[in-house]
Amino acid sequence: MTRRAKVSGALACGTAGVLLALGAAAPAQAAGYRYWSYWEADGGEWTYATQGPATARPADGDAIGFRFALSEDSADATKPTAAPNFGAVCADVEKAPGTKRVAVVVDFGTRRDAPAGETPPKDSPTTGCARIAENGTGADALAAVAKPLRYDSAAMLCGIAGYPKRGCGEAVAEPAASASTAPEAASDSSDGGPSLGLLVGGGAVLVLGAAAVWKSRRRA
Repeated sequence: MTRRAKVSGALACGTAGVLLALGAAAPAQAAGYRYWSYWEADGGEWTYATQGPATARPADGDAIGFRFALSEDSADATKPTAAPNFGAVCADVEKAPGTKRVAVVVDFGTRRDAPAGETPPKDSPTTGCARIAENGTGADALAAVAKPLRYDSAAMLCGIAGYPKRGCGEAVAEPAASASTAPEAASDSSDGGPSLGLLVGGGAVLVLGAAAVWKSRRRA
């Protein structure tokens, strides 16, 4: 291999290394969303509801569930940990004329699911039997057993029984790399872009490679 070929190969390898380093420094993608999911009982199991609680109208004897968790999407959503059991939840509640009874399960999730600075209530999951009007919705049943509720301007359910206190379906980023695995990115960047150390190092590789090529051509 000629001197010029060796230098050109070194320059190409250095450039590829810089491109790989910059790619590794790209912002991480979101891990998912932190929100309250809505569930309905089907054959003794929880199934993700096809309607929101504000429009769904459970029948007398139905069970509905709510779970707060960090989920990627509906296919990844975490189910309530308590089984849907209308008989156990509403055993002592009689049906009155013009009303229906709905078993409600509220699961506040785990500490991992909790927003920063907040902790799930200790009595989780909790259950209650809602006796509501015959045309009542899932939201009506929830309000009957777990006030206060918090909604955003688009009527999205944000908080149940005061939890969480803030936020509503926000995206959550992947955890950042630890300092031991990525020391060069500790404090050089503030906007998620490549760090100053990577840019300076990359520039040095390119400059040194260009200098080598120039010297090679001069000797030739």
